[in-house]
Amino acid sequence: MRLHTNIIGRLAQLPTADWDALDTAGNPFLSHAFLEALEACGCVGGDSGWEPHHLVLREESGRLVGAVPRYRKAHSWGEFVFDWSWAQSYARAGLAYYPKHLAAVPFTPVTGPRLLVRPGADAGALRAALAEALRQDAGRAGVSGTHANFTTPEDQLALEAAGFLRRHDCRFLWQNRGYRDFDDFLDGFRAEKRKKLRRERRRVAESGIVFRSLAGESIEPPLWETIFGFSERTFLLHGSAHYLNARFLAAVARRRPGAVAVKVAERDDVPVAAAIFFQGGSTLYGRYWGSAAREDSLHFEACYYQGIEHCIAHGLDSFDPGTQGEHKLARGFEPTLTQSAHWLAHDGFRIAIARYLERERAAVAEYVAAATHHLPFQRGPAP
Repeated sequence: MRLHTNIIGRLAQLPTADWDALDTAGNPFLSHAFLEALEACGCVGGDSGWEPHHLVLREESGRLVGAVPRYRKAHSWGEFVFDWSWAQSYARAGLAYYPKHLAAVPFTPVTGPRLLVRPGADAGALRAALAEALRQDAGRAGVSGTHANFTTPEDQLALEAAGFLRRHDCRFLWQNRGYRDFDDFLDGFRAEKRKKLRRERRRVAESGIVFRSLAGESIEPPLWETIFGFSERTFLLHGSAHYLNARFLAAVARRRPGAVAVKVAERDDVPVAAAIFFQGGSTLYGRYWGSAAREDSLHFEACYYQGIEHCIAHGLDSFDPGTQGEHKLARGFEPTLTQSAHWLAHDGFRIAIARYLERERAAVAEYVAAATHHLPFQRGPAP
């Protein structure tokens, strides 16, 4: 098979059907609709520091057989695999860490394919070709390196074979073990943990708040503005600006019916909070949330318990509520390893970072083992 690569600066240059024919494992964030809407709505490109630089792989006939959603980065914001200390080390050595190349979904710390290939017997060879092309293109472009965040095992193997380094981190995921309902899920908890969760849910109900489930495509623009406003307030309270905008959320929901679900919290029929979820394959992804004012236990109810109930009701296998947060352990979210791949052009830094990553992987493994002991489940076989 004779293949050639090229770079595109806008996903709109590719037909939707061609991109979506690649294997994304049902991940909604890798769809043409999601990634192209980021560009069309101004969330990436311009002065955002995320310059689309997608790598595409074609057969000699011109048929698209592989692609990598990739960006030329001027900073490390919105990545959730933190390399700020690497950038500082480069600066102390008088070297430039930025720009760099990043294969990822902007602002979306969700594991999924990064080396997108046509399904078939030659999928492994296509992944290897994409991994090698990423490294070679970074060398030609003169960037400090190229990175792939939140990789799948198949992609990680191909990237490491091309000379990338492995990095580990930990996140917390909920697993559906055939629960009949939320009470069935809680029955597996130790008594004191079960009482705490029920108390949190009771506080929200007693405050007069009820939840309404909405399909994203059914939401009109004015309500999207309200929902986005809640989420934007959360960002502002943490001292940062929102990565997205209401126009983007409405566009994705319209173009991907069934992919976006919103839980709206209301008191006396007036929205007071909302949580935004994406759904793809057999997984629910919690992405953004916010409220008009601080409400006791509302964050846990909107972001976690409503999501768990949604998974049980719809037979979904897992729930990824987002990054960080050891408080998720007490609510039944289990520590899970994530991985990413990194290639640095500078030989000295590549060797130094490889040594650092070896120590970091050991520390992450210890953390995951320790965190497992803090799960709320009753004693007995490991869940």
